[in-house]
Amino acid sequence: MNFRTGLAVGAAGLLAAHAAGRAARRITGRVVARYEAKLDRSVRRLTVRAENGGPMVKAALAGARALYDGKSAARAVLSAGWTALKETLKRLFGGGGGRGKMTNIVEQIDVGAPCRLVYDQWTRFEDFPSFMKKVESVVQESDEKLNWQAKIFWSRRSWRSTIVEQVPDRHIAWRSQAAKGRVDGTVSFHELAPDLTRVLLVLEYRPGGLFERTGNLWRAQGRRVRLELKHFRRHVMSRALTAPEGVEGWRGEIHDGEVVRAS
Repeated sequence: MNFRTGLAVGAAGLLAAHAAGRAARRITGRVVARYEAKLDRSVRRLTVRAENGGPMVKAALAGARALYDGKSAARAVLSAGWTALKETLKRLFGGGGGRGKMTNIVEQIDVGAPCRLVYDQWTRFEDFPSFMKKVESVVQESDEKLNWQAKIFWSRRSWRSTIVEQVPDRHIAWRSQAAKGRVDGTVSFHELAPDLTRVLLVLEYRPGGLFERTGNLWRAQGRRVRLELKHFRRHVMSRALTAPEGVEGWRGEIHDGEVVRAS
């Protein structure tokens, strides 16, 4: 093959390669265009569904948007997974700044002591930290106002409670205020025998922070109440019952949040 022939063959090869490249780019362009159009339709369809959809629908939308924005498949999967986690946590813990779902806690315990002694010991609120594990401090501002501090997991929570109803040897009802979670409730005292008293505790627990909502989900607060009641019984049986003259309770009466009869 002479020089001219070789040059012609080379030029023809370059032209063929260039034409093949253009054809490949056109095919690729059409494939990409179809893919983008399909992805655009998917994003629009998922956006409509996600307005009322669950975590997985919103996760799929996040992944599709990531691909549509040119991110890699790995980044798209990561985005979808993170969205699914966030949406699931929202549903479990009441996302969007809303308050957690209220939980009713009902517990009772029988204490082998006279009703009056059990009631008097309960009204000594500032003694609670000495025998209850999670109550760290109680400051009684007045007959009906108390400030509490307790440990929730590894965090501390404070709240203020107001006694709205109190009748000696019968019941105490209160309402509370707190930044994160609150507990309203009633404790009543029932004489089963001269030396046997049933303590019935009914609580309305509204979790506020993440720890409280997590505990509420796993019903940890109900278990905590049961344990604290056992601590109360042990204290009455081992301390108050052995020296009842030292247990001086508050014998006043409260109705509608007002003291109507002092101790």
